[in-house]
Amino acid sequence: MPRYFIWTIGCQMNKAESQRIAGYLESAGYKVAPSFSFADLVVLNTCVVRQSAEDKVLGTLGLLKGLKNKRPELQVLVTGCFVNSHTQELYRQFPHVDLLFKPGDYSELVAWGQKRGIHIQQRPPYLADDDSESVFSPCAFVPIIQGCDNFCSYCIVPYRRGREVSRPLQEIVCEVKELVRRGAKEVTLLGQNVDSYGHDLPGRPDLADLLKELNNLDGLARIRFLTNHPKDMSLKLIETMASLDKVCEHLELPVQSGDNEILKAMRRGYSVERYRALVSVIRDKIPQISLSTDLIVGFPGETDEQFERSFALIQEMRFDIVHVAAYSPRPGTLASREFPDNVPSEVKRKRLSEIEELQTAIATEINSQLQGQEVEVLVEGRKNGKWFGRTRSNKLVFFEDDHDWLGHLVKVRIEKTSPWSLRGSLKDG
Repeated sequence: MPRYFIWTIGCQMNKAESQRIAGYLESAGYKVAPSFSFADLVVLNTCVVRQSAEDKVLGTLGLLKGLKNKRPELQVLVTGCFVNSHTQELYRQFPHVDLLFKPGDYSELVAWGQKRGIHIQQRPPYLADDDSESVFSPCAFVPIIQGCDNFCSYCIVPYRRGREVSRPLQEIVCEVKELVRRGAKEVTLLGQNVDSYGHDLPGRPDLADLLKELNNLDGLARIRFLTNHPKDMSLKLIETMASLDKVCEHLELPVQSGDNEILKAMRRGYSVERYRALVSVIRDKIPQISLSTDLIVGFPGETDEQFERSFALIQEMRFDIVHVAAYSPRPGTLASREFPDNVPSEVKRKRLSEIEELQTAIATEINSQLQGQEVEVLVEGRKNGKWFGRTRSNKLVFFEDDHDWLGHLVKVRIEKTSPWSLRGSLKDG
């Protein structure tokens, strides 16, 4: 029986696409392998958003070259944002790769398999036979829009994933119904810019309309969505989110910088003042909301004063989570062509460390308020002898118990808090 292994790095969209690739391969009779060494077919689902991610991809490609020298029959497939439009050049550079296919383009995978006698079904994996009883994770990722039209100056994604293409609303509802039938209790709707969903569809349904449809599905307990773009988040979406009982009180809302000149150079399409006003509306409409954000330090030309504005904004906003990264130029982007990478590496590291230290203190204070409280947790799995899951506000919670709680909604009394997770015990345990 042939075996496959999928190596995934990057965003939740990549994770969702890896799940789909696994479904296609299993339709052809493949079973999952525990590692590269035991696989007959390996898929690398890649990310090049930052240099560190690209370095890992290149290192893994080198590892697989060595494996293929020892086992020439090993099939190596590469997808994700590493795959650009110059595929012939990539094939010349990496001759041990058997297939390069663009992210989300499963038709290329199916066609490649058919040519080699690998009978991959052409239907999407979620359209299973009626008697299929395979169990999915309690939490599932569902892509709803592919690509991005924003072209932020630092971002390679639009050049690799293309322009925005929304999936039909009823197709998404069909998929979520099937996921729920197989055991999913929570879905996360995904898009590079999820707030743009539907603008290219007949009738122009939007994300708020989709949320309303999914909120009516029996058996579905929770709905999340990401990633949002501050310039595209509408009042209708915020009010819809506040009104639906299954939509979780959590948003990822990248700010990227606290300085207007840097935001303009990034081509983000909003000002700090507009971002601050949006957060105010969200917190007014949804008082229990938890907010996460992304921040880039060391963007070309960022002065100490401009960094201090970012620092002050993080201090003011009091986000639950801040994903901070040091700027790295991405070849092919506007920023790499027009702006010299002139902030020294040691300055970038210092600024990154200062933001991380500030956010650790903020998250410590926010999470400490949950000490002694009871929270609802959807149990996602078990790690190091402890069950883990998340609250509606996306707090990671661990607890110990001998029973099988996978996929259950449980009440946990919080006994210990930290900036990154919470620990507790079952309410009646």
